[in-house]
Amino acid sequence: MRFTEQHDAIRHTTQQLIDKEINPYWHEWEEAGIFPAHEVFKKFGDLGLLGITKPEAYGGMGLDYSYEVAFSEELGLIQSGGVSMALGVQTDMATPALARHGSDELRSEFLAPAISGDYVASIAVSEPHAGSDVAAIKTTAKKDGDDYVINGSKMWITNSTQADFLCLLANTEGDNKHMNKSLIIVPTNTPGISFSERLNKLGMRSSDTAQIFFENVRVPQRYRIGEEGMGFVYQMEQFQEERLYAAAGLLKSMENCINKTIEYTRDRYIFGKPVLDSQVVHFRLAELQTEVEALRALTYDAVEGYINGEDVTLKASMAKLKSGRLIREVSDSCLQYWGGMGFMWDNPIAQVYRDGRLTSIGGGADEVMLSIIAKKMDIFPGR
Repeated sequence: MRFTEQHDAIRHTTQQLIDKEINPYWHEWEEAGIFPAHEVFKKFGDLGLLGITKPEAYGGMGLDYSYEVAFSEELGLIQSGGVSMALGVQTDMATPALARHGSDELRSEFLAPAISGDYVASIAVSEPHAGSDVAAIKTTAKKDGDDYVINGSKMWITNSTQADFLCLLANTEGDNKHMNKSLIIVPTNTPGISFSERLNKLGMRSSDTAQIFFENVRVPQRYRIGEEGMGFVYQMEQFQEERLYAAAGLLKSMENCINKTIEYTRDRYIFGKPVLDSQVVHFRLAELQTEVEALRALTYDAVEGYINGEDVTLKASMAKLKSGRLIREVSDSCLQYWGGMGFMWDNPIAQVYRDGRLTSIGGGADEVMLSIIAKKMDIFPGR
């Protein structure tokens, strides 16, 4: 995949914004357990960074997904994973189906302000009993006149307490669990919506995450994205971008871990010499950087196929699987070389260690990725 001056411009703009407006405040936001999403998203929206692949008619740039990957990769420079994840939800999880399948009216009402940063979006799919098993959700949206009446709950919802609207997956009509679901835009100020307290998470502390409850929530049927019953299919499409985002978004985070560890071990002396001079240390760091480059090559290859219209389910699943496992390996290995300092809560490597663990769970757990890969290899049981 070849990058152009326009790719580089997006990278540079993103880097500058992160350095000036995000990283100086990450400690404060981590301690608070929330960051000012509207304020932060507006800064990104003003620079066009929330609509890189979205239609120009609604304020987007209309570029292919390689430009989104250039942006996502730079988000790995954010020292708080919760902020980069929240941005990824806005761009790659809660709005792709709306941009691709939503009516003109729906896109004008919700996509345009999401692109400009005036609205914060959230994806509401997971439920307490249905995380990776999307088909098992129980939330319903029943027709009543021109409306849907929604009942149920959603769990682990990123951006939830600050979101202006949800991209909600709910059961509508029919018994086929893969063809009885619809994606529906639900404004969060609609009567009948309530939220739990923010969830107390291991990592991603700056991201507001809560359970959402729906009690006879009424929205017009015109808020449905695309065709009724196609929600599961649309969500599977969104998952492809989410998984590519996850892989791309961790590359520079892992490189930061490695580079910070090189700096620290060069200056940390044990038994009269720098820790970095130990062959086991510099060989291990070289090996980790090699693994990161291999993941980058896989991710870029998947993206190139994606923008050329290929089915990249296999490669996107592989990249997602590898990124979740590699972020754990890199952060754990690097933390070891920091000794006792690595075990401190505010250590930058410890931050990645905590935040990165979610990658192997969210957006399809490792085991789901392995099932998809096995099916594509035609070695899944029963095939």
